[in-house]
Amino acid sequence: MCNAYNCYYLVMELIFNKRLKELRKTENISQCQLAKMIGVAQSNVSDWENDVSRPEYENLIKIAEIFDVSTDYLLGLTDSF
Repeated sequence: MCNAYNCYYLVMELIFNKRLKELRKTENISQCQLAKMIGVAQSNVSDWENDVSRPEYENLIKIAEIFDVSTDYLLGLTDSF
């Protein structure tokens, strides 16, 4: 069932994986390169982009810093970088 709370987080989850992939491709960075920059395995980046899992808080911050965007943007809380 989709109540307001669940729907909000479902939308947020669907946005993160799309924004991550879009930013990575725009910057012409491979999953392997991004993984090395963050300090995780390439499979982690793949899992994030395929909505299999989500990054830990510290890694979310690293992603935002790498792409010079806010964590709010990554999570779909705002459309402003």
